[in-house]
This record gives sequence, C-alpha cells and structure tokens, in this order.
Amino acid sequence: MNQKVLFFSTRSGLKLSKNIAYYYGNFLGKVKFLEFSDGEYTPCFEQSVRGSQVFLIGSTFPPVDNLMELLLMCDAARRASASNITLVIPYFGWARQDHKDKPRTPIAAKLIANLIVASGATRVMTMDLHADQIQGFFDIPVDHLYASRIFINYIKKLNIDQLTIASPDMGGAKRARSYAGYLGTDVVICYKERKKANEIEFMNLIGNVKNKNIILIDDMVDTAGTLTEAANLIKKQGAKSVRAIATHPVLSGNSYEKINQSAIEELVVTDTIPINNQMKQNDKIQILSCAPLFAEVMQSVHKDESISNKFII
Repeated sequence: MNQKVLFFSTRSGLKLSKNIAYYYGNFLGKVKFLEFSDGEYTPCFEQSVRGSQVFLIGSTFPPVDNLMELLLMCDAARRASASNITLVIPYFGWARQDHKDKPRTPIAAKLIANLIVASGATRVMTMDLHADQIQGFFDIPVDHLYASRIFINYIKKLNIDQLTIASPDMGGAKRARSYAGYLGTDVVICYKERKKANEIEFMNLIGNVKNKNIILIDDMVDTAGTLTEAANLIKKQGAKSVRAIATHPVLSGNSYEKINQSAIEELVVTDTIPINNQMKQNDKIQILSCAPLFAEVMQSVHKDESISNKFII
C-alpha cells in the first residue's frame, strides 16, 4: 500500500509552501491555530496524519515564533502517529551561531538542531546552510540542497563575457571557487575585518577585477553591508559591472537603501524567506523560486530515490 503524502505549512511560509505543493502535484493540508490572549498558540491538524509521510514546510527566520510553530506542528504530527516527519526548512535561521567565537556564548545552531530532533522529526531538508558542518549537529538525515542548481542556469542565460566570480568574504571562498570551477572562470575574494556583528572595519580585495564582469556569490544578504562594500570596492578596482547572488534575502535594517546606492547592478535571490512588497518593487532585485527544486527532492525522498542528480556543485 502506497504511503499517503501530506503537506502542511507554518503561517509565515504559506506562499512558498503552496508553490512547492503545486510543483509536487499535491496540496496543502489545513492547520488551525488556536490562540490565547497572552500570545500562546497551539496548532491543530484538521485531518488525520496517521501512518502518513508528512512534510512540514517553514523557514525559521526570526522572530522565534516561526521556529516555535514548526516545532509544535512536528510534535503534533508525532503524537498523531505520522509515519515519517520531514521538516522542510528552506532558510535555517540561527545558522550563523555555529561555533563559539568568544567565551560564554551559545552555539544556537546546535541547540536548534537538538530541539528539532526532540520534537520528533525524522528528516530535515534545507538549503544553503551558512556553515556546512551544521549537518553534523543533527542525529537524523539532513538533505542539504544548494541553490547553485537555480543560479547556474540564470548565470548561463546572462551570457556575460569576461565573467569572474567573487566572494564577499573569506568564509564564502569555497562556494565561489565551486561556481568558478563549474563555469570555467577566475575567482576573486574580498577579505574583511569586523568591529562587531553587521559592522565592517575594513576590506581588501584578493585578485584582479579590472575590465571584468563580476558576480558576487553569497549564502545570504542581511544588512547588505558586506555585499555592498565588496561591490563598491570591486567597482573602484576597475570592474566593468558588478552583480550579486544570495540565496536567502534576509534584508534587514536599511539594506534596501544600501543596495540602491551601491555599485550592484542586480541582486538575484530566492524565495526561501517570504517576499515582501519592498523587495518586489525594487528594480535591482530579481527573485527566483526554489519551489521546483524542493518539490523534486521531496518526490525523490518519498520514493526512496537518490537525490545526487539534483546537485550541480
């Protein structure tokens, strides 16, 4: 007997979840949220999940309610006797806290992994973790997808001559080298020093960008400080053009203003985080959907098929 596949979404992830379900050929199940006057809430599935393969979809970006909703839904599915519970987390929040960089600080990414396992998840599916080692924080299978499958096709369609791939910081050097190796281009790296979180003290460039068309590659864009500083530096060093690609459009603070005033001609992102009107209306921002890729991989997981052919780099 074929196992029934059910899709459910957190409240903040409804649009992406509906698109994933559409490309999969399924639909979203209904979840009712009962809310108390003090802000407490509880999710309730409005259909049976007993013996089913359940996919719970939702990114865990701040505020913490987005994470808490997913955990409560997972616990509810486990207690309702779901056979398998896969948490589909397009953007895994708190991933920047993957190690202790000074005394008396938490390792939040490990804590979140522990909470997810304790809630009853049997599998996690996510995209472009800030640090690859976070996969090892889990004691359950993790399908770590890469947005390169989406971005590489877009880059090829641009048909840019004198293309060079760049990393806005040393942490993204491996990612940039992977893109450059696949596309057969040179790679340059920006080296930065921070005063504190989200504030850069200085930045230098390693490599030649003169008369080149540059594409900066990053896993996320938050305040856009690093990305815009790197773009401006690259342009000053003689680059013809500067574009940027970032999987997760966190875009907090005055990031839109920084992007609009920077040398970045185009910023390409995915919809792992809900797209707001400000993002849609920004002429510099191009949005590509990750829904088809997640749907493909979810189908393979349900059929117990290999997903290695879903990866480009």
